[in-house]
Amino acid sequence: MGNASDALDIVQDAMLKLVTHYRTRAPAEWAPLFYRVLENRIQDHRRRRTLSERLFTYWGWSEDSDPLDNYPAPLSETPEAQLGITQDSAALRRALKRLLLRQQQVVLLREWEGLDVRQTARAMGCTQGSVKTHYARAMAALRAALGGPR
Repeated sequence: MGNASDALDIVQDAMLKLVTHYRTRAPAEWAPLFYRVLENRIQDHRRRRTLSERLFTYWGWSEDSDPLDNYPAPLSETPEAQLGITQDSAALRRALKRLLLRQQQVVLLREWEGLDVRQTARAMGCTQGSVKTHYARAMAALRAALGGPR
């Protein structure tokens, strides 16, 4: 996405759009609608960022730093444990990036956000069967990439 500031701006914009356009809907519909609006905002941001990246490349600038790499570790962790967590996190990010976009979405909505199959289908604008298929394929790909169940 870029950085925490961009992410917060996108979430705030999505919340504003949700309140502006869907406040009259039943509260049970808000979560799937929010994730749908959020996905649209993220796609818009990615499209705009493509131009920025072209300019960065043209001028020879770099945006290689990952904000997660700068997050301080809790004091209770040993350097060895922190290294293992960092390596596992990096492997998971790489594996997620290799998934198809719809598979990334379903994994993040189901695992990260805790939506059920019905809510995920609604947020993604597809059938529940499609959610189950994308999820199963994504989990199989992640297991293969990460070396088994975790």
